[in-house]
Amino acid sequence: MALTLAPPVRRPTRYMTYRHFLAHAHLLPAVAAVLLLAAPVAPGDVTASGKVTPADAASAVLVLTCAVQLVRNRRRVLSGVAAMVLGAPVVGFAVAAVTSADPGAGWTGFLRYVQVFVLVPAALVLLLRDRRDFAVVAGAVVVLALVQGGLGVWQYAASEGASYQGRNIRAVGTFGPSDVMGMATAVAYGLVVAAGYALAPGRARVRAVAGACAVALLVPLTVSFSRGTWIATAVAVTALIVSAGRRQAVRVLGVLAACAVLLVDGAGVGSQLIGARVASIVQVADAPDSSVSDRYTLWAAALSMGREHPVTGVGLKRFRDERDAHASLALDSGSDTAGAGQAFAREPLLSPHNMYLLVLSEQGLPGCALLTGSWAALLVTGVRRLRDARARVPAAVGPGLAAVGLLLWQGVDFLYSDIGGPSTVLTAVLLGLTAWWALHSADERAR
Repeated sequence: MALTLAPPVRRPTRYMTYRHFLAHAHLLPAVAAVLLLAAPVAPGDVTASGKVTPADAASAVLVLTCAVQLVRNRRRVLSGVAAMVLGAPVVGFAVAAVTSADPGAGWTGFLRYVQVFVLVPAALVLLLRDRRDFAVVAGAVVVLALVQGGLGVWQYAASEGASYQGRNIRAVGTFGPSDVMGMATAVAYGLVVAAGYALAPGRARVRAVAGACAVALLVPLTVSFSRGTWIATAVAVTALIVSAGRRQAVRVLGVLAACAVLLVDGAGVGSQLIGARVASIVQVADAPDSSVSDRYTLWAAALSMGREHPVTGVGLKRFRDERDAHASLALDSGSDTAGAGQAFAREPLLSPHNMYLLVLSEQGLPGCALLTGSWAALLVTGVRRLRDARARVPAAVGPGLAAVGLLLWQGVDFLYSDIGGPSTVLTAVLLGLTAWWALHSADERAR
């Protein structure tokens, strides 16, 4: 009788889980930089005040990890085009820092700008190896959006949010009333990423989960009462829907219209405030409210600085010092904040709330052209790669839609906002994701 040996017992689940963890271990600093933004930040604990948040520390570890891998492997370097696109803005940052009347503030601003717009994006371009790595970091963004959004909805429902029109109903998440745009920005990022994967061809389960996340994130985005975020999200998501095809666009737009009706009708007493907030978007020219009037005054002050110092600007982090010399008397020097566990405080208006005008006023026309030109190059290249992916690699369309949608969202949102606060690290990660998509082939794994 022949003896047969039974095959050895295999434990694929534990082995595969450990192997997958090792395969993505290099992404831990990037994921940590995103998820640590869910931790509450005490008022004043932001980089602008000289304090470093946990997310900032994680972004520093991310850059250091990339540097160590570059030294160890000596293979992964940026191409000439990538180095030029990502590195060109450094020239404008350096000139503005050198010529600033306040060298200390100038070099502090230089380090912050290089961190957000150069080092963190370049580190992600070098660390991400394929679209699976992209999906891990993008998934972390969606998780952060769901956590912050869930807390924001609870704040709205329990009247525990930031003060808005005399009621503590404005959803701000863990960012607090001193950074009312933080939660809205995080939620919008997650919504755009989820919409990109939901509209892309691929596995039905992935598309269904992504679509459910995108629809769920509409609720906290609405109760954030952030008009600029609403506009940017509408533009980005509409562009993604239209690019998905006519039939799918009709179905998705119909679902979104039904969700909007149910959302507003189910908002209770807040539905009137939401309706009034939406209506105020088209009243910014005829009868603007005080916040819009202040913003117009700040924009005019930034333009005045740009005209007075067209080449070098007034210097990095110098807008706050030059504001009163260029703003009219109509400017209210601060805005009232309260709620969400914080006492009443008056937050000074220290920026023009327009990234393009902030760069123009502090860095001059050359610096503004270098930075916006870098973003434009990423957008054009990203759209071109997305078009090629549709024809050759359908599985890469999801990351492409997410990357293009994120950069389009940021480009529109920068018309009404600028960098500042803990959520700035998330903006740096966003730029890194879009830069990876634009500067790497969609269908080849990094060597």
